[in-house]
Amino acid sequence: MKLVMICIGFLYGNLIFSQEVFGEWKTIDEDTGVAKSIVEIYKKDGEVFGKIKKILREDKRDMRCTECKGDLKNQKIENMVIIRGLSKAGEEYTGGTILDPENGKTYDARIWIEEGMPNTLMVRGYVAFFYRTQEWERVKE
Repeated sequence: MKLVMICIGFLYGNLIFSQEVFGEWKTIDEDTGVAKSIVEIYKKDGEVFGKIKKILREDKRDMRCTECKGDLKNQKIENMVIIRGLSKAGEEYTGGTILDPENGKTYDARIWIEEGMPNTLMVRGYVAFFYRTQEWERVKE
């Protein structure tokens, strides 16, 4: 009986974890369908952040954010924190920002996992009523 309970607990624990936004996610180029980078979503001081952990194309790893403003101007994109200050609101995380290092623009951000799609992170950047939503794929260990 104990073994059955341990197995159920393990499976339930994995199900809960798989519904979390935390971990590593593969970004996909919307035009080509090719994977671009690995972003790590993590919690720090009660807020949620996302950092470009790895650019997947070797020839793009030294790219810099030439269009960024302030302290991020000309910084390497790999290891750059692009999601800042999100907090949990129901089943999603909102109230922060996301930076598009390709154009240097910062947008309000919202991330969530759709019910029934535990390995897909929905990432939305928006200004007023205009938005764009990407689907990032969970990196499996």
